[in-house]
Amino acid sequence: MKEKNRSSNDNTALKKTLLLYKEEANEDRLPQQAYIIIQKAILNLQLQPNEAFLEREIIEMLEMSRTPVREALIRLEMDRWIRLIPRKGFSVEPIIKENIEQICQIAEALDGVAAELATFNINEEHLEILDSLITNQEKYLNENNLKAYLDADNQFHNLIIEYSHNERLIDIMDSHSDQLYRARLFTINERKLPIRSIKEHRAIVAAMRAQDSKAAQLLMHSHRHRGGQEILGIIERNPANKTKK
Repeated sequence: MKEKNRSSNDNTALKKTLLLYKEEANEDRLPQQAYIIIQKAILNLQLQPNEAFLEREIIEMLEMSRTPVREALIRLEMDRWIRLIPRKGFSVEPIIKENIEQICQIAEALDGVAAELATFNINEEHLEILDSLITNQEKYLNENNLKAYLDADNQFHNLIIEYSHNERLIDIMDSHSDQLYRARLFTINERKLPIRSIKEHRAIVAAMRAQDSKAAQLLMHSHRHRGGQEILGIIERNPANKTKK
């Protein structure tokens, strides 16, 4: 599969997006700022899986000098967001079934543990926040705003992980959650409308409110497993995302 190249119009649109991310970035260190901006573009699919780009293009778009951009690109390659193509530039890593399958397995197990632990720590204020996120998900779904739905869904899961108060679990999930988010965004238009997910979220919160930690764990594990299987099936069927042999 050849890497996908951008047109001049695409580059103009991408530059506007990157500069917007630059304005939003709360980071003074230029290498870290460049890393955050480029990663966000990959995460939100403004830079698509398998898409090729040149270092000089990113330097021009970000209106930065070469050194911080080069440092950011090296880190992004180490973190498996991009890969270096000798004498050609860089390419965004594809969303590979085997990688996402492993991340889904981690999410199933650790999100379940997080729900169990959060049940012991959660208070009514936390539960109301989770309830409000579910309400927002229903609203976005009714508006057919799937990106906003996914962002609220992501926040729901991240808060439960935060409420676990387990720093090691939080660190592990932080290192994988962005890759899972990208895969979910990549497949969301091909999935069934996530009405069932909203029902499952309500059941998880109900178990936590009832202080039934084991039920919360099992419900979360089942929820993540079902969603993961849907994502993996779509990725496997998508020929445009397959990496070169």
